[in-house]
Amino acid sequence: MSSTPEAGRLTPELRTTGFYFTLFMANGAAVMALPLWLDSMGISAGEIGVINAVPMLMMLLVNLVIGKVADRAKDWRSVIIIGSLLAGVIPIGLFFVNEFWGILLVWTLAALPNSAVNPVVDAATMRMTRRRGTDYGTIRAWGTVGYMVLNAATGFLIASYGTAAFVPLFVGLCLLRAGTALGLPRFRSPAPQPTVADAVPVAGRARELLKPWFVLPIFGFAMVFGTHFILNAFAALLWKEQGISESVIGPLIAIGAFAEAAMMFAWRHFSTRFSARHLIILSAVVAAARWVAMAFSPPVWVLVPLQLTHSVTFSLGFLASIHFITNWTSEDIAAEAQSYFVVLQQSMSVISLIGFGWLVGLMGPHAYLVAALFALAGGGCVWVSLRMKAPKPR
Repeated sequence: MSSTPEAGRLTPELRTTGFYFTLFMANGAAVMALPLWLDSMGISAGEIGVINAVPMLMMLLVNLVIGKVADRAKDWRSVIIIGSLLAGVIPIGLFFVNEFWGILLVWTLAALPNSAVNPVVDAATMRMTRRRGTDYGTIRAWGTVGYMVLNAATGFLIASYGTAAFVPLFVGLCLLRAGTALGLPRFRSPAPQPTVADAVPVAGRARELLKPWFVLPIFGFAMVFGTHFILNAFAALLWKEQGISESVIGPLIAIGAFAEAAMMFAWRHFSTRFSARHLIILSAVVAAARWVAMAFSPPVWVLVPLQLTHSVTFSLGFLASIHFITNWTSEDIAAEAQSYFVVLQQSMSVISLIGFGWLVGLMGPHAYLVAALFALAGGGCVWVSLRMKAPKPR
């Protein structure tokens, strides 16, 4: 993992990789089983959209504050641990609720601390790996591997034991994530060393993040990102209505996660050849094509290659966005800048989830056509930014 003399020991990279491996496991189980569990509890499609959207809406109010707090802390590690512990304990409340309002309350309270630490750990890991000469993409990929394993396993668990297995599984995974957070390294020790790249002007204050050429790319990918939350919230339900069994739906979702991880492992080969914004545009165009195909309820043999495009539609665009932000901001506002990116993602995801929940009732799977237009509009935003400011020299 590391080219430093620490290789072979429990390096900061290995400890961070262990945390990433558990970071998205609970999400992987929820993507597969949450809509099915909610449906079994009598929750409507519109209400499922609300349950997925409200936590993101609430995070709009607190995410930037958490980013500022993390940047001002002695180390980002403390904020990550506190958030992970809260996100491990609160989901226990799911054992005691069985109707819409109770589920909405517990799910929202459980999702808030977990969502808050994600941009902090991304910013902290990116800065650590750049300083140490290691690869962020490889570490982040193991988060997707954990997500993928739980995608597949949850499908078989639900097929064998029914939707009642979801809550115990989800709570156990949240507690596992909290435990591994305690092993995280200090991300700001030692202090960063000056590099040649420091000679290129970067944003050092929050207000500098509001320049149109900087906002448009991350806003554009946030639109593309929002369409993937549609997939997370409704794909399993739509596929089940299409006649695809749970034992197939789980591996189908896992194929997308596998493609995502593969791209993260291969990220360095793309980042050295193309600018971040050109890669975001590519992800938007491929996403539009993917959603158009999904709108016509294709059979499983077509869904497999469509799921493989997740490597481009999500993974490539996501990594390119994080690198774009890191390239143009200083460490003083690292977590705040990533939190700003997450706020935009959440805003677009809320719009997508609530709107798509309503559109599914009217159009069924053809609602994916609207998602395709949304993704193309996001790519257009990035194209405008390129016209305003050229890419940073590599």
